[in-house]
Amino acid sequence: MEYKIPQLVKGTRIITGNQAKDRRNILNEMIEIAEIDGFNEIIIPSIEKSEIYTDKAGPEILNQMYNFPDKGNRDLCLRPEGTATIQVLADKKFKYSKNVKLWYFERCWRYEKPQAGRYREFFQFGVEWINPTDIVEAKEELILMARNMVELKTMDYDLNVSAKRGLSYYEGDGFEISVDSLGAQKQVVGGGTYKQGIGFAVGFDRLMLCD
Repeated sequence: MEYKIPQLVKGTRIITGNQAKDRRNILNEMIEIAEIDGFNEIIIPSIEKSEIYTDKAGPEILNQMYNFPDKGNRDLCLRPEGTATIQVLADKKFKYSKNVKLWYFERCWRYEKPQAGRYREFFQFGVEWINPTDIVEAKEELILMARNMVELKTMDYDLNVSAKRGLSYYEGDGFEISVDSLGAQKQVVGGGTYKQGIGFAVGFDRLMLCD
């Protein structure tokens, strides 16, 4: 069950009962898919420096971010997505490491118009493969993994392996999975290659709307 009360900030929800249980069951299956393929969990901060996203994703993302100065007048934000942070970690910690496989499940925040499948506070399941030995094989493996995750909820989807990804850190063609029955907000997976590796993210809330 999803509760809506006057005190809730626009674009947020309270979820409980069978709906919360269903979400947990699907999440556990997604984790199993990732960990069978050798991916390990990483937990990243919810509050970060805004420059992480303007440097990696481009200044256009500022319009979608919840950013604010803290008491020390540092420019901070609520995390709008996970990949940019993983890229910073790849540059600092895993620069000389091969085949680092990570997954995360995090709340993210974006200031967008709320509608079916799009919320200002949302959940993202991400998979990142840093410095793969073979980027082509890594992409094929991740696409298969993404398909397996989507098929936990629906077999009726479209795969685009030549998608042009919007964020500036992506290089070359990306890949997307969409479900037409979701309407305007039909994309449930987006991924692609970047300087440090390759990854994808599942829009968990949208995935849960699939039949």
